[in-house]
Amino acid sequence: MSNLHELDAYLLGLLGKLEAPQRRALARAIAVELRRRQSARIAAQRNPDGSAYEPRKPQLRHKRGGIRRAMFLRMRMAKHLKAKATSSAATVEFTDKTQRLAKVHHFGLRDRVNANGLKAKYPARELLGFNDGDVDHITSLFLAHVVV
Repeated sequence: MSNLHELDAYLLGLLGKLEAPQRRALARAIAVELRRRQSARIAAQRNPDGSAYEPRKPQLRHKRGGIRRAMFLRMRMAKHLKAKATSSAATVEFTDKTQRLAKVHHFGLRDRVNANGLKAKYPARELLGFNDGDVDHITSLFLAHVVV
């Protein structure tokens, strides 16, 4: 564990030597890559720990011959899942309108199903999160940017 603290201190020193535009470019590259990886994981319908999302409940009325689409099809588009970067941070977040729906599904809250006020409890499906592969990929991006 102490090796990780030493590595963190070393990488923080390297980051401190970069100018603000270089840090912003690095943060932008990290944010874009994180958005891509999060979107792919949502498309695969997997939680950050690798477990599958809980499937949808069966619908009472289903259109004849209707196609069952994947969950969160539009939420994972770049229009709704934004990558933002500054010289001090890289973030991946949902837009304002999508954020409420994402929060309900991420934490498994209760929400209205329709305009009549019918409410349902949604199972928790973690939309955003880190796994070991994400951390390794961010580290390799950082090192590639600093070494070049």
